Amino acid sequence: MAIVQELDQTERTYELRIPMSYEEFLAKIDESTHAEWVNGEAIIFMPPTPLHQHVVGFLYALLREFNKIFGLGEVFTAPIEMKVTPDGSGREPDVLFVATKNAHRITDKKIEGPADLVIEVISDESLTRDRSEKFYEYQDAGVREYWLIDARPGRQRADFWVLGVDGRYRPVPLNEDDVYYSTVLPDFWLDTNWLWQDELPDVLSTLAQIVGEERLIAHLRQKGADRPH
Repeated sequence: MAIVQELDQTERTYELRIPMSYEEFLAKIDESTHAEWVNGEAIIFMPPTPLHQHVVGFLYALLREFNKIFGLGEVFTAPIEMKVTPDGSGREPDVLFVATKNAHRITDKKIEGPADLVIEVISDESLTRDRSEKFYEYQDAGVREYWLIDARPGRQRADFWVLGVDGRYRPVPLNEDDVYYSTVLPDFWLDTNWLWQDELPDVLSTLAQIVGEERLIAHLRQKGADRPH
């Protein structure tokens, strides 16, 4: 593919920007390429670090398994496009959740409209984009809850915002134990200390802490019973 060849020939920087229309973006950038369309440009990102992917993978798996128990909606991870408005940017959040009541926004090719919850895990090149550009885009589009996780060594920080009745994000502080309680996902809570461990905790063990061992065991038994024999 010409786009990929151009990227391979480019000096290793954090991203490659190519002017093109949104229609060209859809035609030339395949689904496996981590890219976003913003203000008339395709922005193609370099591969993320292992740490970034470990944190993204942990959060995605944790939310996915939690959602399987409660059936609240669908959880996705990049690369999947979220077109928050018809004429707006095409973003690829690290993790996103779409509630059942908004399932009509999930199409064969993308998420048409805002997700209910978006998680971005910061990398060296994404700090300004995640804290500024995407913050205001997601706020204005109506993303109900935005998590921003920075797990980089020496910078470990987690910020959470919830959309207020005035349409603006308000920061939600952690409790005294560094735990965040979601408003979009009832009964879900996240101990942010999990994210700073050298080895991230086991997803099922973590889920048992959140939902309780009895409920998790019942879910796993039902899951096993539903499998064809």
